[in-house]
Amino acid sequence: MLDFRNSFAGEGRNTFQAIVALGLLTTVLPALGQKINLFAANYQEMWTRVAIPPTHPVSNIAQWHIDGAKHTIMCDGNGGHEWLQFNRELGNFTFRVRWRFTPQPGTPKHNSGVFFRNNKDGTIWHQAQTTLDGGYIFGETPVDGKLATVNLQKQMTENRVKPAGQWNTYDIRCEGSTCTLAVNGEVVNKLQLSVENGYIGLESEGYPIEFKDMELTLLP
Repeated sequence: MLDFRNSFAGEGRNTFQAIVALGLLTTVLPALGQKINLFAANYQEMWTRVAIPPTHPVSNIAQWHIDGAKHTIMCDGNGGHEWLQFNRELGNFTFRVRWRFTPQPGTPKHNSGVFFRNNKDGTIWHQAQTTLDGGYIFGETPVDGKLATVNLQKQMTENRVKPAGQWNTYDIRCEGSTCTLAVNGEVVNKLQLSVENGYIGLESEGYPIEFKDMELTLLP
């Protein structure tokens, strides 16, 4: 005769174990694939100005303007070379940002960038260049224990950047040692890095630029 009580008890234990395992997963997974609020109530404490190079002092000119209600960041570009760092170290992530230069008279050499996987002071840096000559990755990154310059402008598949005054969309995706840059919907560069953690940020390099619709998402 079969002992249904023992059978049900075994099934009960298996079900309980499955529920416990599922519960453990659900406590871990929400941190992965979740969007990070870049404009929380304390957003002014979430961003820090860092001079380029970091040995220089930060200018007294308040060139960054963060609008927590509109979720925009405007840079006047008149306060020296620096970057605005988001104060959270990231591993794997996607970062989408829309940007546009403010049109200027003449033929200005508009220049700025979106940083990713920088170290805290920016001596190690990787940037999605924002320029009318195209969007591409370049930076200074560790190679065999030494800092080396990397510039993927020549490997850029095409110049997809729109003229000043028009909005562009950058999608930066970093998983493990691989980071990719998509400009206005198409991947233009891929880079292999030895750095697998770091900070994102925005660059000021002498020209007015506006950033909006920023979406930061953690990846497993």
